[in-house]
Amino acid sequence: MNKLTPDAIQARIDRARAINASVDVGDVVGAVARLFDLDAVPGVEDEFTFPALATTARDRIFGGQVIAQAMVAAARTVDPDKRVHSLHAYFLRGGDETKPLHFRVHRDFDGRSFANRRVVVRQDGKVIFNLTASFQKPTPGFAHQVAMPDLLPPEECQDFLETIAADPNVSEDSFNHMARRRPFELRNYRPPAAAKATQHYQWFRAAAPIGDDPLVHQGFLAFASDMGLLSSAMLPHGLNWSTPGLFSTSLDHAMWFHDDVRVDEWFVYVMDSDWSGGSRGINRGSIYRRDGTLIASAVQEGLLRLVPQG
Repeated sequence: MNKLTPDAIQARIDRARAINASVDVGDVVGAVARLFDLDAVPGVEDEFTFPALATTARDRIFGGQVIAQAMVAAARTVDPDKRVHSLHAYFLRGGDETKPLHFRVHRDFDGRSFANRRVVVRQDGKVIFNLTASFQKPTPGFAHQVAMPDLLPPEECQDFLETIAADPNVSEDSFNHMARRRPFELRNYRPPAAAKATQHYQWFRAAAPIGDDPLVHQGFLAFASDMGLLSSAMLPHGLNWSTPGLFSTSLDHAMWFHDDVRVDEWFVYVMDSDWSGGSRGINRGSIYRRDGTLIASAVQEGLLRLVPQG
């Protein structure tokens, strides 16, 4: 597709803002919060379900959704004085939003300071995802962190709608879908393809209030941790998710929670990739509060395949 003219980009931005404004932001944020309202299976300990959606525009379930849901399922079986500090997960099969999900939690360990849980997620009787999470009772100790890089503030970064409007590879159908309301305000900095850079970053803030439950805020953070991370391994090759012929999907995901977070305040996801090869790429992320406090870290390996276009 040819490069878009400034007038064409502005017209797309205006259309995107109109599409975006047509949906109530509270409904969109509320839909994510409801992902964590898992139903206990009657008469069965440590098993939960999430109902099927009536319709979907996705080819498969968003990875951040099932990461967050499995983490919340695990947390519901742990003493409340212990908080999740790490999770490790594998995506095995693509899920379907129009079919129910089943979560089976295994209580592998309960100690005085730590607890460990495994969660197996099934759909149609087949395992699609598994996760191991560790929980710890808050304990004082040594503390250090790497300083937050020198970044542009969210107010000086490009709005997500402006990003998709300027991308000529985003088809009209994809554009209309992506311009809809999202649960987060998103502002990003992505270096030009010619720079062959490996680092980019994105600011997030929940688009509507979500209350004060720390687990819900952690759930939203886990949800957001799968947004944009895989594209880090595309950067050095001048690719992005809209490149024709590019197929990408997450293979695994690990996350560590370092400090309290409120996702209704700005936080930044600084992402980088130090390797790609064999149709796979490693992606690393550091998540900071606006005051520079490191609140979480993430690592993900993804599948990247580019099919030449005839």
